[in-house]
Order: sequence, then structure tokens, then C-alpha cells
Amino acid sequence: MPSTEKSGLSEFGAAALPVDFAADTVLPASHNRVEWYHFNEQSVYPFILAQQHLEELVSKYPDPLLHRCFGGLLQGPGLVPDGDRGLKSAVASRTQRLDLVALTMPQAASPKAWQTALTALDQKVGHVPIAAARGAHAAWWRSFWNRSWIHISGNPDAQQVSQGYILQRYMMAASSRGASPVKFNGGLFTVGHDLPLGTRSTSAQHDADYRAWGSPYWNQNNRLLYWPLISTGDFDLLKPWFSLYTNALPLAQDRTRLYFHHEGAAFIETMNFWGLPRPVDFGLDNPTDEVQSRYMRYHIQGALEVVAQMLDEYEITRDAAFARVQIVPLADALATYYSLHWQRDAAGKLHIAPAQSIETYQLDAENPTPDIAALRNVLPRLLVLPVGSATVTQRASWRTLLDELPAIPVGRTAKGKQPPLGMGDADGLPVLLPAEKYGRTKNSENPELYPVFPYRLYGLGKPDLTLARNTFAARLFPQDTCWGQDGPEAALLGLTDVAQRAAVHAFTAYGNQRFRWFWRPGHDWIPDLDNGGAGMSTLQLMLLQTDGRQIRLLPAWPPEWTANFKLHAPYQTTVEGHVENGKLTRLVVTPESRAKDLVVSSTP
Repeated sequence: MPSTEKSGLSEFGAAALPVDFAADTVLPASHNRVEWYHFNEQSVYPFILAQQHLEELVSKYPDPLLHRCFGGLLQGPGLVPDGDRGLKSAVASRTQRLDLVALTMPQAASPKAWQTALTALDQKVGHVPIAAARGAHAAWWRSFWNRSWIHISGNPDAQQVSQGYILQRYMMAASSRGASPVKFNGGLFTVGHDLPLGTRSTSAQHDADYRAWGSPYWNQNNRLLYWPLISTGDFDLLKPWFSLYTNALPLAQDRTRLYFHHEGAAFIETMNFWGLPRPVDFGLDNPTDEVQSRYMRYHIQGALEVVAQMLDEYEITRDAAFARVQIVPLADALATYYSLHWQRDAAGKLHIAPAQSIETYQLDAENPTPDIAALRNVLPRLLVLPVGSATVTQRASWRTLLDELPAIPVGRTAKGKQPPLGMGDADGLPVLLPAEKYGRTKNSENPELYPVFPYRLYGLGKPDLTLARNTFAARLFPQDTCWGQDGPEAALLGLTDVAQRAAVHAFTAYGNQRFRWFWRPGHDWIPDLDNGGAGMSTLQLMLLQTDGRQIRLLPAWPPEWTANFKLHAPYQTTVEGHVENGKLTRLVVTPESRAKDLVVSSTP
């Protein structure tokens, strides 16, 4: 990109970067082909490691940016050059074929090496007949759509929800089959138009490279894209998301050793794809090892949520190698960090402070509810993984940490309306609190409800449902679009009307794009994919919820909606059915032996 766009790279602190951002190279059109590439001759990576006081690791972890080369070619039979950058048909024609071949090389010796590899790739794919390629393409999509489905009808809202669910899943399938996870702020589908040279992109006028919230990953947003892919059985699409954390784990462990002189690993909420916090969050002139952003400083709970997602996949697939090779190393490193990083109180319980509760209660929280709920979700499930998945020492440390966890904080509402400020000692209804101690709100999440979603410690068929419903009713920030969690939480609590309304809001949040299912930005960018992800989770949980071996059907399903569905459940199970007027009229459980574990809820 031209250096005039440096100011758009605020997440890197671009004004301080000792590099220039060069434009792509477009080779002169020749024969029937146009080719272009971008070759990174410089890298911000050493600068970022030095800025974060990790320069001694530069030689240990190869630069993921330097000499990365990416680009592609366009060509087609019957085409000839049209200037240096264009192609046109040699003669008038009613049909035209245009082939696109793209290639990214993480480490290219030179642009010439990339060109050689691109030519070889072109020759390889060029030998595949078009009919065969199209057949393989169609077969993949048939298999994909047969893995899982939800089709609903009954009124106009239902039709829009059904369309939105399908198209969100389509956008995820199109975006999450490469090496990197989907970005919550647009995926592959960002929108824009050419701007005059030197013009800076803004949210009102922007080119197609513009993304509000920049290039790093934000766990709080990205996780919502991937939760629903577990019930759809799209485990191939989940791989890049999990690999983002497992690939970065060694660097995170070394970072912990250098900063805190103990073992384990933690991942800050916002990070670049190699695992380090984005520079502006760390602080461009930060002399300490502590992240300077108030929003991110102690925001490390998200990686535990990734482990919870991995465990959900394992419970469906029962893939012992996945548990041993990917889940356990990441989970054990995170658990070790929590165990070693904080002191114990007089009762021998872990005292997580200083801390924060998501982004809403910053810096001064103690024993934050999302972190405690995450560990109470993950640790018991780690302990029942198959023998051979973990060592005796690892299992013993998990049991110890589980025994040392404080209780999830409970208090009372102020006059039955809201959680009180501080320690929750007002007189009113009992509710879950966002932390044992906390200050004033700085953002608009409801961390006190994380024990409901994503961690499912409270819900239908579980103890203290009234406590969880009281908490939901008293939440400070109702929100059912973008990264708001009202939909999944309401479904898990059996609040059908609220869940239905959230699903409708999520899947009618159209923008003004030609493809109207590019969800308008709630807080993020176009399409707002975490909006669609939360909507998918809501709809799934309205139909099916699981707890161990139990499968609960229709826990929050409105009687006026008709549905055909197929969803995945633990123990290599699929549940397929038809529901109409609040009743199941067809049900197929595979394997049949799992039918005994079904509970069909009456529509609340």
C-alpha cells in the first residue's frame, strides 16, 4: 500500500514504525495473462518484539512477515493484453472464461521464487478439466450442506431468520478454509471502492482494504463466529481458529517466563496472528511488561473459552489425538498460568487480583466471574479425558486448581433492578455478580452472565435456574445484535420470547449493501460476522441443548415456527427432526442407542 495510508494502520502505531509500506507490483500484461504480487522486503515484527521487550526471542521465532509474498494471476483463452494492466477478448464472443490462480508463500526467497511457484501451481491446476473441477466443487458443497441444517418457516420473520442462518454459514465456509481464521470485521467480504490517490479511508468513504477495528484478532468478537460451527459439525472450518492459539503457544509461554518468571501462558484479548498483543494496546513507549490499555491489561479469559470450544468438539468427535495433541497442551499452559500467577487467600482459595471482568469492569476487579466460570467449565472436562491424553502430574495440578477456585460471586440486586456496585450487599433478589469486587462500568458487556453463556454452568435442567434468570432480568446492558449475548443466554434459560426476538434481530440486521445479508456494523464492520454467529448460536440453542450425555430438544422453541433440522451432539451423535406447532412430528437419532438420552421440553 502507498505510504500515504500509514495513518490507517493505527493498531500498529504506524507513525512510529521504522518501515515503509510499499505498493503491490503489477507485471506488464503479456499474452493472455496479468500477474501481480506483494513482497515484504521489510517487517514490523522485530520492532514489535523490541517494543514489548522480547527482542531476545527474535532469533527463536522466525519473522512471520518478512519475505511473505502473495498475489495471483488472471488469464483466459482468447484474451490479449489491453494496456499494461488489462485483458480483453481478441474477437467478439458470447462467452468468456477467466481463470484466477492465487498463491501466498509465508517465506519466499525472492519475488522470482514466488513467480516460479505460481507458474508451477498454474500448470498443476491447468491440467484439471473444468468439468472435473466444477464437479469436485459441487460435491464439496453438497457434502457441506448435508452435514447439518436448520430450515424454518411459519411467518415472514421465520423466513428471514432461515435465510440469514444459511448465509452466515455460507460466509463462514467461504472464509475459514485457509491457514488463518475469519476476521470478525468482514471476513473475506469487506466492501468499498477506489479512492483518489492519497485519500485516507474512513468509515464513510473507504476502499476495500479498510476495516474498522483493524487487522488484529479480538477474541471477544471472533469466538462468536465459531461457536455455532460445533453443532453444525464443521470441524474443518474450526481448525484455523484453534490453530491461531496452538501455533502461538510456545511464544506465549516464553513471554510468560520472561515477564513473570513462572511457567504457563496467557493470551491478551487483542493479538496479531503470531500471538502478541497489538502494539497500541501494549503501549508504544511502555517501559514495563504490563499492557497499558485499560481495556486489555488483564483481559486473558478468552483463551479459556477457546479451550471450552475445543472440548465441545472433542465431546462430539471423541478424537483422542485431537485431545492429546491440541487441547491438553493449550489447556494445561493456561491452567498453569492461573495457578502460578496469583496468590491464595487465607482460606487457601485462588485470589485473582488485580484483574478485570471482560472490558466492562477494568483494573480493579477481584475474582472475576468469567474467569472463574471458565475454569469451572474446563477443568472438570479435562479431568475426564481418556487415559493417555495427559500426564499424572497434569491431572493432579488440574484437580488442585479446581479445589482452590473461589465460588462464583453471588449478591443481591438493588431494589430488584440491577446488581449493586461493589460487593453485592444490597437487599433484593439474589443474582450472579460480575466479580467478587468491582468498580464502575467502562463498557457494555454483562460478564455476570458468562456462567450461562458461554460456560453453561446454569440453565435448564441445572441447579439455581431462578438465580440465573434473576441475573438475566437484572442485566445492565440488554443487547441481542453484534456481540450481544442476549440470544444464547435467553435460549439456555428457556426464555423463548426473548430468544426468538434476538434471532429475528440478528438475522434482519441488513445493511445497505447490494448483498443485503452483509450485516450492518453493530459495533464492528461490514459484514458484522459476530452478529451472524451469535444469531446462529441462538437458533441452535432454541432447538437443542446438551449436558453430558443428555440431549434436550425444543428448550426454547416458539410454537408458531416450523423447523426441519439436523444438528450434531456429543458421542458422535446427530439429531434430525421436524417440529410443527411446538411438537416433534419426526425424529431420527443416529446412532439409535442415543435416543434414550433425549429429553423433549414442553414449549415454555
